[in-house]
Amino acid sequence: MRRCAICKKGSKIVWRRKRLRATKYNPTVKRKQRPNLQRVLIPPEIDKEKYKKFAGKRVLLCTKCIKAMGKAK
Repeated sequence: MRRCAICKKGSKIVWRRKRLRATKYNPTVKRKQRPNLQRVLIPPEIDKEKYKKFAGKRVLLCTKCIKAMGKAK
């Protein structure tokens, strides 16, 4: 399964609910929601502790972790 290397976020199963009448729903379609994973090169001189293990490597990260990597503490 494709997962984020930092936060281990992976895919999950969700039900799409089809509306029948005013307040009645019918859960009809099971589908898979996948995280937005992208290949990123972690810079070798990174200061954040949870990214140091992957310093200088190209890994799959979710966009939330990519955004957090660029922010100063």
